[in-house]
Amino acid sequence: MSSLFDPISSSLVEQWDSSINTWFFVGALGFLMLEFVRYAVRGKLTFDLIGDAVTNYITLAMFIAINLLVLGGLYVAWVYGAQSFALFDIETNVATIAICIVLADLLYYWEHRCMHRFNFTWATHSVHHSSPHFNISVAYRFGPMDGFWPILGTIILVVLGFNPIVVAFAEILVQLYQTALHTETIKKLPRPIEYVMNTPSHHRVHHGSNRQYLDTNYGGILIIWDRLFGTFAEEKEQVVFGLVQPINSNNPLTAFLHGFYRLARNVIQAEGLVNKLGYVFGPPEFEPDRSPNSNRKEDGNRDAKNA
Repeated sequence: MSSLFDPISSSLVEQWDSSINTWFFVGALGFLMLEFVRYAVRGKLTFDLIGDAVTNYITLAMFIAINLLVLGGLYVAWVYGAQSFALFDIETNVATIAICIVLADLLYYWEHRCMHRFNFTWATHSVHHSSPHFNISVAYRFGPMDGFWPILGTIILVVLGFNPIVVAFAEILVQLYQTALHTETIKKLPRPIEYVMNTPSHHRVHHGSNRQYLDTNYGGILIIWDRLFGTFAEEKEQVVFGLVQPINSNNPLTAFLHGFYRLARNVIQAEGLVNKLGYVFGPPEFEPDRSPNSNRKEDGNRDAKNA
């Protein structure tokens, strides 16, 4: 009888990774068709919604192209180079894979939180939040550098001693679980599940531009991280999806690049080095002084946080 601690080959884990990723994408397309049927029955299937879904998949294609042409080699070099500094040699088995998934989920929470709290990371992640709709196609709406910042969490797990293939498998499970949460079809689940697990209800809140929903529910698979670190919010009032200052466009290039355009605009227009640095390294709600001798505030970068 197999044990949780029986060794598993990395090639088998790699097969799991490829198969799950492929079949999930096919299933997600099928689920999107069902969501469109639901929209149609409710009289909510519009050309804007369809155009938004098309834009989502075009941003996905551009994101993949950037990763293949630019970030892929960097990712492989950094991750496999990090193996030289591994603190432990962790064997691959069911138990260690499960541990890796939990740790990947915890790191995802902090990566995700940082993506929201620094302007230079929000510039790319705001693409994902720029859709005014919420269906499974929105999960595939990516920004230009969304593949870069998660490398840091990957390296941490590799340095701990997990096989890079196991780390990749754990991270893809976190991402796929998140993908499944992008729906209005599923309402709230039983309370024990809602308390421990991330759910569509929790993730709808995360995509809300309602003031009380901003910067909440960063978790991947588990919502307990948000409960532990004080960023949890329950879905109570109707969620308004998108950004506080929407992009109002289904142009894929506008959606894909708007965050960096707004960041560059704010930096160029800001007066003084401190204000310019604030727009780059500060939080999205950063508001610079109009002048060194003034306490008045500009509208600041809330349009970049929720733009």
